[in-house]
Amino acid sequence: MDQKKIAVYLCEGCEIGTSLDLDALAGVCGTYACKTHPCLCRSDGVRTLEDHIRDGVNTLVLGACSPRFKSEQFNLPGCLVERVNLREQVVWTHEANDEDTQMMAEDYLRMGIARAERTALPDPFTLDVEKTILIIGGGTSGMKAALESARAGFKAILVEKEAELGGWKRRFPVQFRHSPPYGGLAATNLNGDLKSVLDHPNIEVLTSTTVASIEGQPGQFDISLRTNGTTRVSRVGAVVQATGWKPYDASRIEHLSYGKSPDIVTNIEMEDLLNKPQLVRPSDGKPIRQIAFIQCAGSRDPNHLPYCSAVCCRVSIKQAIQLREKLPDTQTMIFYKDIRTPAQYEDLYRRAQELKGILFAKGEVAGVTPREDGRLRIEVDQSMLGEKILVDVDLVVLATGMVPRVSDGEVIRRQRDAQAVIDRGEKGVKLETAKATLEELKQLDLESVLNLNYRQGPDTPTLQHGFPDSHFICFPYESRRTGIYLAGCAKAPTDFEGAISDGTAAALKAIQSVELGSQGKAVHPRWDDMSFPEFSFQRCTQCKRCTEECPFGVLNEDEKGTPKPNPARCRRCGICLGACPERVISFKNYSIDIVSSMIKAVEIPDEFDEKPRILGLICENDAYPALDTAGILRRRFSTFIRFIPVRCLGSVNTIWIADALSRGFDGVLLVGCQSGDHYQCHFIKGSEIMGIRGKNVREKLTQLALEEERVRLEELTIADYNRLPEIINAFADEIEEIGLNPFKGF
Repeated sequence: MDQKKIAVYLCEGCEIGTSLDLDALAGVCGTYACKTHPCLCRSDGVRTLEDHIRDGVNTLVLGACSPRFKSEQFNLPGCLVERVNLREQVVWTHEANDEDTQMMAEDYLRMGIARAERTALPDPFTLDVEKTILIIGGGTSGMKAALESARAGFKAILVEKEAELGGWKRRFPVQFRHSPPYGGLAATNLNGDLKSVLDHPNIEVLTSTTVASIEGQPGQFDISLRTNGTTRVSRVGAVVQATGWKPYDASRIEHLSYGKSPDIVTNIEMEDLLNKPQLVRPSDGKPIRQIAFIQCAGSRDPNHLPYCSAVCCRVSIKQAIQLREKLPDTQTMIFYKDIRTPAQYEDLYRRAQELKGILFAKGEVAGVTPREDGRLRIEVDQSMLGEKILVDVDLVVLATGMVPRVSDGEVIRRQRDAQAVIDRGEKGVKLETAKATLEELKQLDLESVLNLNYRQGPDTPTLQHGFPDSHFICFPYESRRTGIYLAGCAKAPTDFEGAISDGTAAALKAIQSVELGSQGKAVHPRWDDMSFPEFSFQRCTQCKRCTEECPFGVLNEDEKGTPKPNPARCRRCGICLGACPERVISFKNYSIDIVSSMIKAVEIPDEFDEKPRILGLICENDAYPALDTAGILRRRFSTFIRFIPVRCLGSVNTIWIADALSRGFDGVLLVGCQSGDHYQCHFIKGSEIMGIRGKNVREKLTQLALEEERVRLEELTIADYNRLPEIINAFADEIEEIGLNPFKGF
């Protein structure tokens, strides 16, 4: 941007003009021109701003509503627009025409001007992107992703490690219906799917092929594919991982005795039996008179699979119906914890209930025991009869759950690092630690699928229950590797219809990644952000904090440990900025200096005024919207606090906390997203990282001879808008009780 020409505008609408002294507010603007307007977001208000831009103004500071509102009206190309939230955070939450409310508004305007002075419009990082999508996995979701990519005008490379496409559909010729009548069964139509894919000119199909390596970044992934001993290298723009699922190992569920009798089979093996010309007992070829399906075999069990695999109930009902069609005289029992047949699939459940010979029994199966006569005894606890039940049958079908065919790249990296320690001949603690790590991981399936050439590991990291999502609620198809999207059962258990939807959605996300990458824009969650991290490597000490803490694998390292950025992988969270102790990393519109200048722009009353000041560093993703909602609902909170939105709580550098306390702030409130198993952080672990950095904060407080209670970390969700004012007021009360900062006035 050329030399800045800043102008300030104050909106009088939405009670701002009647609640504040705008003339006094304009007085804090110094030499900058400051004007008021009755309603800036009206068409005449926007035209006024556009006229100023034509007259040479290139930076506008707008004191009006929250930057989360009216974004379209105030999107003025070529002009840096800094929004100062005077509506939700000042006049709608504090007493009108009050001294403290006026002081708050003046501080926010100073902070906005300080930010505008130091912020620059980012220069876009543009790439010459390759508009080809790599799809790994030739099952239902993979074929659909390839087909939709091709229909959208993109080239698709569909890779399947087996000799043929089709995945599980090759073993499941019959499925439950996805259109009326929902109580019936239907063919899976694999041949139609194959024809659509194989006949499309934009799809290249490679069977008996695996991914040898992936390196680079979105828009420019260089992939090596291995087919029958030969390797080829291609460039693609994005990747869809549709590697499917495998059944849970039923032999681990000891009380169900899988492997002790050939007549105890899994639901997958039952599919094979149903597809044979004659359905008989596997052990002796005799007719099946009684059969039992045991639901949740290992699922919803903290010792095995803690989650529900979503389709097992429907699969057992489908198989029971098929069984009745093949063997009408067979008695069928389905033992269940809960039957889950959502939406129209209730019709399938209802049909099975109406069929003669199918019995549903609620209870917890305590064990399956092979008898000497060849039959199988099932022991059921917690039945609806209130007593233990013993049932003898000819065949037991275990409804085992679905395990994603993915690998945790960070775990594989740990294994490889440990093996490298041993291979180097290290001794002492390093050697013992490496051996312990290998022993811990040897039971895991550590085969790499993607073979990423990333410092943080060769595959996407997995989160809860071993699924590699990024943020399941807001971004269900993302992985923690930008440009790599998940579909089908690699993402979460689903049926064929869900896999088809997933394939479409993941293909669209991959296309979006390529298109936005060509413009230098982030995909999510700061989807239109054109900034990217800049590094001053001459000050880098190779501490590796940024490369280790980045949730998205943006940074590789050279042989000396210096970060090697891959800007197109970046999601602009700023966690690397928060991690760096040397101020090496910055964005043109978000940096240590920008936020520090905003902190220093606040006027700190002296100790005789007895007006504490609290700095609030608040996450823009969940906490800031919650604060806005509190404002819309007119929830009152303390006038002592001054909020600065941050990209993620993980982007908070302890320098800001030190600056605030040494400046004379009496407390610092850090408000971020919920962490843990039910995390809400858009950047995975921002609050968690800030909690770990709390040790550094406590050390800094000790150095300054200040109480640890002056800094508080709070986690909340976007729905906690009523709780947030309570948190603010409670902290303000505690700060008053502790007393003013002794650095005030220095």
